[in-house]
Amino acid sequence: MTNPAERLVDLLDLEQIEVNIFRGASPQESLQRVFGGQVAGQALVAAGRTTESDRPVHSLHAYFLRPGIPGVPIVYQVERVRDGRSFTTRRVTAVQQGKTIFNLTASFHHPEEGSIEHQLPSHHVPHPDTLPKVADEIREHLGAMPEALERMARRQPFDIRYVNRLRWTPEELKGADPRSAVWMRAVGPLGDDPLVHTCALTYASDMTLLDAVRIPVEPLWGMRGFDMASLDHAMWFHRPFRADEWFLYDQESPIAHGGRGLARGRIYDLEGRLLVSVVQEGLFRPYAAKPSQPAQPATPSPEN
Repeated sequence: MTNPAERLVDLLDLEQIEVNIFRGASPQESLQRVFGGQVAGQALVAAGRTTESDRPVHSLHAYFLRPGIPGVPIVYQVERVRDGRSFTTRRVTAVQQGKTIFNLTASFHHPEEGSIEHQLPSHHVPHPDTLPKVADEIREHLGAMPEALERMARRQPFDIRYVNRLRWTPEELKGADPRSAVWMRAVGPLGDDPLVHTCALTYASDMTLLDAVRIPVEPLWGMRGFDMASLDHAMWFHRPFRADEWFLYDQESPIAHGGRGLARGRIYDLEGRLLVSVVQEGLFRPYAAKPSQPAQPATPSPEN
């Protein structure tokens, strides 16, 4: 049986069915809609397959338009917007059952020397080896993992370790800042293709970013009072990296208002070098006259 990291690499290995047209698998999962990070990662693969290999992606901007249907393949149509001397631009439309569910614009840049060099330092946090896996924290609190979360943990392609212990009670949530930080890395080797690592980290970037919005309101894991969904997503890639090595995802939410919450993330390596910057807005709708829902990772938005 392949491990979750190998399954992630397979998930990102799109089938080319025509010039500028690719098809990606969409596994049949227990989730109600396709995980947004999967769609973003696959769309970036499609864009990258149409560019020169010496031009790594430096930014992407994306919108989740409709919920993806698990088990139904997704077709990615790439528009070659521009091929310049230094920059390449691609626009990708993800289509499922004849409807656009997602679009992405990505820019690729030929590396060059710069005259300006600086970055904000990372926060001092414990080393990931000293922190428990999130699944172990949940088991410790609940005594045993619910079967749905156990299945999710077995299929999880990333090892996730929260810098601060998870909060479970109203007393622990009271006065909590809208901030979260996690260490992450793929659970196995991802090979040596830089595009695979970029797309794998794009997948991971949608997993915990909206945590920062929820922290003052409810436990991150357990029963959930909100239907939450990614609305849009932007990333800037600053330095090369490997997604199968530890990276720190430092997240904060400057505002939540009107049913939407904004979250910003900074991704650092073990040496404290800033690798990637991320911004995402999410939709938060209280469950009305329904029982609380079990925790699930962030997913594309419902039609609204």
